[in-house]
Amino acid sequence: MAGLIRREDIDEVRSRARIDEVVGEYVTLKSAGVGSKKGLCPFHDERTPSFHVRPQVGMYHCFGCGESGDVFAFLQKIDGMTFVEAVERLAEKTGVALQYEEGRGPDREAAGTRQRLVEMHQVAADFYREQLRSPAAEIGRTYLAERGFGEDAQQTFGVGFAPQSWDALLGHLRGRGYVTEDIIASGLVSQGRRGIYDRFRGRLVWPIRDVTGRTIGFGARRLFDDDQGPKYLNTPETVLYRKNQVLYGLDLAKRAIARTKRIVIVEGYTDVMAAHLAGVEQAVATCGTAFGAEHIKIARRLLGDDQTHGGEVVFTFDGDEAGRKAALKAFEEDQRFVAQTYVAVERSGMDPCDLRQAHGDAAVRELIDSRRPLFEFALTSSVDRFDLSTVEGRVGAVRAAAPVIAQIRDAAMRPGYERFVAGHIGIDPAEVAQAVRAAQRRGDGRRNPAAGRNPAAGRGPGGPGPAGPGGRDQRGRDQRGGLPAPTESPAETAAAVDAYAQELGGGPVDVTGLRVERGALQVALQQPTFVNATLFDGLNGKVFTDPAHRGVHDAMRAAGGIRAGLADPESWPEKVLEAAPEQLRGLVGRLAVEPLPAQDAAGVERYARGIIARLFDKDMVRIADELHSRLQRADPADAATSGRLLEQLQILERQRARLRSLM
Repeated sequence: MAGLIRREDIDEVRSRARIDEVVGEYVTLKSAGVGSKKGLCPFHDERTPSFHVRPQVGMYHCFGCGESGDVFAFLQKIDGMTFVEAVERLAEKTGVALQYEEGRGPDREAAGTRQRLVEMHQVAADFYREQLRSPAAEIGRTYLAERGFGEDAQQTFGVGFAPQSWDALLGHLRGRGYVTEDIIASGLVSQGRRGIYDRFRGRLVWPIRDVTGRTIGFGARRLFDDDQGPKYLNTPETVLYRKNQVLYGLDLAKRAIARTKRIVIVEGYTDVMAAHLAGVEQAVATCGTAFGAEHIKIARRLLGDDQTHGGEVVFTFDGDEAGRKAALKAFEEDQRFVAQTYVAVERSGMDPCDLRQAHGDAAVRELIDSRRPLFEFALTSSVDRFDLSTVEGRVGAVRAAAPVIAQIRDAAMRPGYERFVAGHIGIDPAEVAQAVRAAQRRGDGRRNPAAGRNPAAGRGPGGPGPAGPGGRDQRGRDQRGGLPAPTESPAETAAAVDAYAQELGGGPVDVTGLRVERGALQVALQQPTFVNATLFDGLNGKVFTDPAHRGVHDAMRAAGGIRAGLADPESWPEKVLEAAPEQLRGLVGRLAVEPLPAQDAAGVERYARGIIARLFDKDMVRIADELHSRLQRADPADAATSGRLLEQLQILERQRARLRSLM
């Protein structure tokens, strides 16, 4: 069995792996103040970004669902990895040579199944790509060349060829040391009465990669006439590959999607290739399944699709009946987007690959630019199924169009589309409006029209309410307990803290003191360089009114105190998180990533020094109260005791005067 990875190496990997870059592979992050970034949480569905990342402290925290941790925890959560696998992946990425106790490296058999399968898929991808150069693959090379995909395109997309042999890949994997159990689990082979054999034979093969570029499955196209299998065959469901959670080409498209706030959904692997080569670099495709809810979550995270930062989702479909049905299926999911949804259909029915072959790259770009709103396409498709030259046909068209109009989220747009349909059919708009109202009464339209693209139109799923998602009440307080979840501005945060503080205990509460406690703990976690280690670590826990704050301070001391934070600022929050009891880890995560109320670096320093000074002053006030109490109880005849107490009070007051200069 392999030894443990040395702690020093783990810390080195953590220091080199920027958490915002790692998270940015999955989520589009935007600035959220000095040293803070935010985006849509990858761990729960939301419309208002509550997922914050603090690169300087190497932590993330979601104020909606409570998930928090460091860069290793993020990979463990999002990719289902073990801690060791997360460290090893980032070590490879950052160029850190890991050392293990007793001088041994990782044992393949002791490594996680997931990691072995990832490695196996890369071996298979290399094998298929090499086979594309073989004489037997001439049919595949011809197919690609006829569609305008030269060697550069083949390399970019990793296209390969699966030999017609029943066990070419199987033998290759066994030769590389993979055991039969893992080969079967990979989905690269099939199992029959006579044993196992290659799943893909005599086909062009495209590697299907996750958002980080790791190969997790394959899609294969039939080439030979005697192949009795389906035209396209994909990897079956495995621990790596879930077809409803994968978008082909996303690893290449993700940066263009985040930059342009547009994602283009095409129907096949060659359509993705054609679109990218034509300059539509936002193109992706589903893998053997319809575009559904899980795909939408992925797209929204990359688009940054929230109430104030919508984008564009452009669907391309063939112009046939299957394409029309696919478009209407996509329309059913339209409500899940804040982004505007469009459809682009080529008049003669050509897909992007055929269009590029026939008319060149510009034609593909023009197709995307000619997009029209998805609900306009849905309306037209619904109406055109009827014979509008007859009364029966016109009545049927109105009845079919009315529920579609009722589903349009922006109520201000519905009258325009009522007129659009009326003109298309050739009837009075009032008749269409009446049918739409009837559809709404019957509940044919969606029941959440307020969640529109205009944030002012109503509350979306992430908006405020009596008890909104994420467990927050109307005051913005986390219903799971503890201090308020942060809001978008320091002023709102302060107001929420005040509201929370006024509810504590049912009696008088030092609201300012609670805010000082929270702010000082934030600074101690995020900016330890502005904290006096001796004074802060030596604070009596009584200075913290809130027991949770006192517990965080205890965890800081257990983690080595501010001196440990100064020695290793990047791993400091994680050490405090490890030292904190389970019930306080969510609070530690929030404090570590919540933006400080400052606009620039100078403001951060002023705030940090000021809030720490206020905490020390708060403690001095507490000590002074105790001294005054002792002085009042002292025997008037005991001049020595009274004198000492008075001297301590004078010293304390001088110290307070110095501190006030920092506030």
